Amino acid sequence: MTTLEHNALQYHAARDARPAGKIAIQVTKPVDSQDDLSLAYSPGVAVPCMEINRDPAKAYDYTAKGNLVGVITNGTAVLGLGDIGALAGKPVMEGKAVLFKKFAGIDAFDIEIDETDPKKLVEVIAALHPTFGGINLEDIKAPECFQVERSLRERLSIPVFHDDQHGTAIVVGAGFLNALRLTGRDISLAKIVCSGAGAAALACLDMLVDLGVPRKNITVCDSRGVLTTSRDLSEEKRAWAQDTQASTLGEVIGMADVFLGLSGPGLLSQDDVRKMAARPIVFALANPEPELRPERIREAAPDAIVATGRSDYPNQINNALCFPYLFRAALDVAATTINQAMKRACVVALAEMAATDAQFGTEYIVPSLLDKRLLTGVTPLIAAAAVESGVARQVWDQQVYRGRLEALAKTLI
Repeated sequence: MTTLEHNALQYHAARDARPAGKIAIQVTKPVDSQDDLSLAYSPGVAVPCMEINRDPAKAYDYTAKGNLVGVITNGTAVLGLGDIGALAGKPVMEGKAVLFKKFAGIDAFDIEIDETDPKKLVEVIAALHPTFGGINLEDIKAPECFQVERSLRERLSIPVFHDDQHGTAIVVGAGFLNALRLTGRDISLAKIVCSGAGAAALACLDMLVDLGVPRKNITVCDSRGVLTTSRDLSEEKRAWAQDTQASTLGEVIGMADVFLGLSGPGLLSQDDVRKMAARPIVFALANPEPELRPERIREAAPDAIVATGRSDYPNQINNALCFPYLFRAALDVAATTINQAMKRACVVALAEMAATDAQFGTEYIVPSLLDKRLLTGVTPLIAAAAVESGVARQVWDQQVYRGRLEALAKTLI
């Protein structure tokens, strides 16, 4: 057993009178007297029950719903571990709950559902919706994840967000904008080659198009090669098919400005990097082992801008840069959904935060995960986008809202 494996097991185990795992429930109101108990439960609890019965929106006033997110998985695509099942995915979901609380003061329940049929999974999750102000779907394999998220978004009036797709896309978008800025590229001319056609990859490509990349400038490869119009493809992949005779990554990467990898280790070679345009942008995001290690990329192209999903290299593309603040904003304005306007606002806010930092450069294209400006700098812009796009049910004065976030930030330090 390695030191990391040993330390990880010790970290998660029960010790020092603390229970196993990483999360627990905390009581938020006094229960020190008989009067307190009569208000917390019977008979006093009947009063808010009847208020909510008369007006369901009152649940945000009298319960934890407005600060509670469900982190939900069926364990079919866990991190870099694959289909390990719902129970084995529980440590990851608990970890996600920790990040919600640590970075945005949001409470989260991790829910592991032993169901692989997407229609049945939708029914289970939909039935849980009264509990939560938002639902974070996690580690559900493609293509089922598309169906699950789409169905839930259509049925529910609270935000449903598959972080593996959209969280990755947002942080990739922010890093992409800054990499273009540093290399002086025009977004409308950028040529992109993507290795990977799963949920995260396709969401990233949708985001890049939304930011201004022409769809015709993007070539996508999956495990069988280039997505072409001559292949029998799923609906999601068919949208990215090109009319070309090329069949391999090596055939299409010549003079590409950007490589986006969300696939697997070893799928990008140094020869591929050498074929790319000058000052290439290489996002090798397979985790834990990237398509090609940064040091090998720079051997082939010393002026490359490189990002990975790893914390031991610069420019980590980490979803935790966005999902706590997206949900914080969505909960605070009682948003019915997390829409494209909110996601785009998050992309721009993250990009600007890094670009205005003294560290900004080829090894600092997205903010650090521990940057204390994130909560107060990113969240208000997302909330404003929710209001402006018409999905907010609660509107805050911007100055008052920033003050609330600043006060919250002090409690999280």
